[in-house]
Amino acid sequence: MTRHFLKKFALGVTIALGALSAWAAPSTMEDVLGRKITLELPAKRVVLGFYIEDYFAVGGDKAFDRLVGLSRGWFVKSRPAVWAQYASARPTLRDVPDVGNVQDQSFSIEKVLATKPDVVILADWQFKALASEVPRLEAAGIPVVVVDYNAQTLERHLASTKVLGQLTGETARAQRIADEYRQVVETIQQRIAKAKLPRPRVYIELGDKGPAEHSYTYGKNMWGAMADLMGGENVAAPFVKDWGPINPEQLLVTRPQVVLIAGYESVSSPEAMQMGFGVTPAEARRRLQGFAQRKGWSALPAVQDGRLYGVYHGATRSLLDAAQLQYLAKALYPTLFVDIHPDATYLDFYRHYLPIQPQGTFVLSWK
Repeated sequence: MTRHFLKKFALGVTIALGALSAWAAPSTMEDVLGRKITLELPAKRVVLGFYIEDYFAVGGDKAFDRLVGLSRGWFVKSRPAVWAQYASARPTLRDVPDVGNVQDQSFSIEKVLATKPDVVILADWQFKALASEVPRLEAAGIPVVVVDYNAQTLERHLASTKVLGQLTGETARAQRIADEYRQVVETIQQRIAKAKLPRPRVYIELGDKGPAEHSYTYGKNMWGAMADLMGGENVAAPFVKDWGPINPEQLLVTRPQVVLIAGYESVSSPEAMQMGFGVTPAEARRRLQGFAQRKGWSALPAVQDGRLYGVYHGATRSLLDAAQLQYLAKALYPTLFVDIHPDATYLDFYRHYLPIQPQGTFVLSWK
């Protein structure tokens, strides 16, 4: 063989090997339900059903460009100031097709199929609601992967973060975020276990209807699960399975020692609880005062002791709820967590993992 031929042969082998390495062989992974899914990783064309900020935080900058479809109606409606910041930081988000919402039954399989995704990521509750539609996606060769931050358990939070890390190709980043979240939860739980104090009675309500009407409280999931995780006795648990209003008279009988009223930025009533981006402490405290003046509430230990708080509902069912867990723990056991600063935890997460910086009111004491 001539030297020239050998060089050409070696170049050909190099090109062939490069082509083989560039081809992504399908991988098998498990979602949070233990379902085995085969797909090419990282996914390059993603339709996202829920958990927008968690997907962005875990996936990093590349995650924005890989988004080809989004169920964005709920997010934009409930957190418009947050969406505006993301759209400003990543203008391409405005062009991502909206595939509709499961909540109002506008979710469209046809719109999803039109985006030609590599994967559809759904929340557990969306997957269940779309049980009759998911087979259509799978028949079209589109894998469906389930994640679940709504359960508000440490196990599901960590598993969901791992899944997002695999899908985005950011496994190391996902592990770092998961480890930080685990440390927040375990630090709190270890201190509470060591102190051996009585479990405080706590009531948590979404204050979207204002003081005049009792809105959703929570049983075994979301704020209810968070209260249990942080060592509180959720007074609504015997009366509300998942979420729903509690009888006002029944609530008075339970005599909660701590009360938290949750709010979003977008509220229709001038008296509804408002928290979040762009909300001033003065405005949030004014609205919280209205709840303190509810009929019979002056007799509640929580109100008598000034243990009434405002919290940000937009930071639940998410990795961002680490800060809300810290605040809940401080509200329940104030002497145990003087050195923990939930506001700093919340802002640090954005600074490290997301392209926007929140300004507003995310936790607040009535007094």
